[in-house]
Formats: sequence, C-alpha cells, structure tokens
Amino acid sequence: MSGVRFFVAKNPVCEKVFTGFVSAMIFAFSVGAASAKPPVGRSWPAAKRHAIDKIDHTPFSDLLKKYVDADGYVDYGAWKNSAGDRRRLHAYLAELGRADTNKRSSIDVRLAFWINAYNAVTLEGILQVYPTTSIRNHTARFVGYNIWKELPLHVGSEQYSLEQIEHEVLRKMNEPLIHFGIVCASIGCPRLRQEAYTEENVRRHLTDNARDFFSRPKNVRADTRDGVLHLSEILSWFGSDFGSTERTQLEAIRPYLPTSAKPLASNPNTRVRFLDYNWNLNDQSKKPRDVSRF
Repeated sequence: MSGVRFFVAKNPVCEKVFTGFVSAMIFAFSVGAASAKPPVGRSWPAAKRHAIDKIDHTPFSDLLKKYVDADGYVDYGAWKNSAGDRRRLHAYLAELGRADTNKRSSIDVRLAFWINAYNAVTLEGILQVYPTTSIRNHTARFVGYNIWKELPLHVGSEQYSLEQIEHEVLRKMNEPLIHFGIVCASIGCPRLRQEAYTEENVRRHLTDNARDFFSRPKNVRADTRDGVLHLSEILSWFGSDFGSTERTQLEAIRPYLPTSAKPLASNPNTRVRFLDYNWNLNDQSKKPRDVSRF
C-alpha cells in the first residue's frame, strides 16, 4: 500500500483518476447494497422443515388459474391490487422455505419444486415493481437492482437467487426441457402455465410446453427455400444443454418442432439463425393481438 500512496502522491493526474475510481466503486457498492431486496419466503428452523415432496403446490396452482391466461399472459394489475392474493403468494413462497434439500427426493419432485420456485419468485419480483414494461428494467449489470441476483428465496438453510436456481440447480439436473418451463416474465419466454408443476405432471407438462413454444411463429420460422431454420435465442443461450454440437441440438428439439420445420432440423446442410428475443412484459393489459400458432 505504501507504494500506491507514493505513486499517487507523485502523479497528480493519476491521483485524480485513482480517487475517482475509488469514489465510483464506493458509490456503486452503496447503491447496489441499498437496491437489493429482502429475501422472499421464510427461513424455518430445522425442526419445522420437511422433504421437498411434502411441499403442497396447490395454492400456487390456484393463483395461476386466476391470473394467467391460456397463452401465458399475466393479469399483473389485478393481482397487484388484490391484497389477499398477494398474501397467498407470500404464504406459498414461505412454504417453499420449509423444504429440506438434504432429504432424499425424486428427480421429478425436485424439477417441479425448483421450476415452481423460479416462476413464483419471478412473479413476486414483477409484482413488487409493477407497473413496468420489462423485467430488463430491473436487471442492472453494475449499479442498481438486479432481480435475477438480488431477490433471493429462502429454501431450508440457504438463500437462492433466480440466477442460482436456474444455473446452479435446474441446469445441473440435465433436463434441457426446463428452458420451456421457467418463465422470465417476457413475451419471448415459453408460456407460463395455468397450473403448478408437480411430480406427477412435470415431464408431461414440460413436453407439452416445448411443443407449444415451437408452435408459435415468434419462436421458430422455417425458410425451406434457403435452407435456414430461425429459432428463439433461448437455443443460442442454452444450446449446449441440448447437445454438444448444432446437429445434436437440432435432433434434440426436432420432436417438438412444427411439421414444416422438421425436415430442416434433420438436414445437415441447414443453417441456423436466431430470432430477436422479445423482452416486453407478458402483461395481459399489453397482450399483442397476434399470438397465433402454426
């Protein structure tokens, strides 16, 4: 440190730069700390926790049926204005905190639990800031609030951010169809279902959501004349979860593609291009007129 003090003292220009840098870092740290949200849910003592398969997702299903339409758009305005249903979401998030992740449970139980957790925390995060036009208004990279990093959920003895749930928990389960189940509150996302995932339905619903996702022109477009398959950017960001090469990735998603796109997915000469992602909020009050399917 003495060397730094000497260098700064002998170099007025560097002293200004150094001082400005330190001030900026202190400001960024203080703003970031101030912008972070309190954890959602509840921290339970060990004696009150139980295995993940004991968590009841019915209350979340009831809320989804009430506020989500068949295309996955959410009536955020009505939900935010209902104090009772805000409390019901908080109660569900608190119940998720009772899960003891150290107790043995099946892969399907864990898939359902963590997909529901991701979607419920995302909904809570949007309701906290609504009205808003996009989740990207709340994902600051350096200074300010980042919903993906700074809205953690209590689960057992730990806290998990949305980023951790997605990358450190769900993706490590080696089920690429999670990318058609977790919903980041955007039009470009897969649809938010009108019911929660459970051990019994998670595989079936993920498969159904994958087919629904690729049934919508905003997520896939087949240019058979030029041999180009246009896909959602989700396949660009997370393609490695579907296979180690572009060919294996296309083969993995082929069963879920519309009939018009399947030949391109099987053709080794097909070129892949990615469609621009729509980060606008999946808000019923701003729902596009055209949400057609193939």
